[in-house]
Amino acid sequence: MTSIYILLAFFVIVFGQSAVDKMINFKAELAFLKQHFSKTILSKAVPLMLVTITLLELGAALSGILAITEIARAHHFGFAKISGTLAAASLLSLLLGQRIAKDYAGAMTIVVYLIPTLLFWILIERFQL
Repeated sequence: MTSIYILLAFFVIVFGQSAVDKMINFKAELAFLKQHFSKTILSKAVPLMLVTITLLELGAALSGILAITEIARAHHFGFAKISGTLAAASLLSLLLGQRIAKDYAGAMTIVVYLIPTLLFWILIERFQL
């Protein structure tokens, strides 16, 4: 059970910080991403993509906080599964974007974050939580 708590805390820290950073520095993030995707099929969708990723990350973090409380109080894993789903959706979206932008080094770093997310789902499925 401790590993689930640690992984949920990981989601809260990683996705919470990332979402807050995107909200605080929205204009700078948007400018960077417009340039990053300027030569791709995603160039016109950058503002929508930034908002979508920010919401996915914020959702992963907030549901992670709720999950920790829910597990501790009721031994229920509904919010944990929501957090894990939003975390995976965020990371897979980011990975796809980096691959489309041909930023293979950036895509490789996302895999580092994807590994704990996969571990989370292995634990959830293994113990049928």
